Amino acid sequence: MVVASLAFGSRVVSWPDVVAGVLHPDPENIAQAAVHSRIPRTVLGLLVGAALGLAGAVMQGLTRNPLADPGILGVNAGASLFVVLGIAWLGLSSLEEYIWLAFAGAALAALLVYTIGSMGREGATPLKLALAGAATTAALGSMVSMVLLTRTDVLDTFRFWQVGSLGRADFAQIGEVVPFLLVGAVLAVASARGLDALALGDDLAVGLGQRTGLVRALGATAAVLLAGSATAIAGPIAFVGLVMPHLARTFTGPSHRWLLPYSAAFGAALLVGADVVGRIVTRPQDLEVGIMTALLGAPVFIAIIRRQKVREL
Repeated sequence: MVVASLAFGSRVVSWPDVVAGVLHPDPENIAQAAVHSRIPRTVLGLLVGAALGLAGAVMQGLTRNPLADPGILGVNAGASLFVVLGIAWLGLSSLEEYIWLAFAGAALAALLVYTIGSMGREGATPLKLALAGAATTAALGSMVSMVLLTRTDVLDTFRFWQVGSLGRADFAQIGEVVPFLLVGAVLAVASARGLDALALGDDLAVGLGQRTGLVRALGATAAVLLAGSATAIAGPIAFVGLVMPHLARTFTGPSHRWLLPYSAAFGAALLVGADVVGRIVTRPQDLEVGIMTALLGAPVFIAIIRRQKVREL
């Protein structure tokens, strides 16, 4: 997928030019310059896809819900609301200006969902978290629609971020979110054993010596950092966090020790591959990767569900 991402686009580049464009590009050679310009986009696709795949696996393990993805904690809705407010009230117009607003909105929305889901005698149960996430997402989505309906000028700026895209990637922006992605990945891997125990139910997990509250807090923090960072820099991209953990389970089984890295690898491959297909089918224009993941991910997910009859984790 990486090689294809460097070679294909509005201009198809030969293998020698791909190698030269990566190692020592000649500014006078158009093909090599094209390869060099695609490197940030490819790196961003790998990072965002891996983060979303990893976040999806963690969220499904936390909630024991096979339909969980970054949207279940309100990440996409929170980021979208803060971006809309930043464009409408602060006059922001570029990714560099609202990336931190998007990240803050994603984190605060997820914190709100966890707080609501933790209320009551039983604490943060999978069902309560799922219901709180659905309700919060609906409420925040309504607020986004309210702003867009009253400020149509905001829509022109917002829609380029909302659709999900890798086309405006650069290493300065990538460097801003990499620390959050690394911390989120470390926390996700650290929660693997606890997620295996949660799959047996809270009572058995406690009996095995797991502190279920700590495991959920650790996993939720990892998911927020991963999905929030990915959403902030690339926009809300669907189906990667939903589909890839299911595909990974066909190779690894339920053990999160293997499921998490496989989900990250498959997520990176899917997102970069979807970006390549989006560049080819509408050449010389680009079809945004958020559209392509939905078109490619939905049939794959339906096939997995029909074959395995996935109902619960």
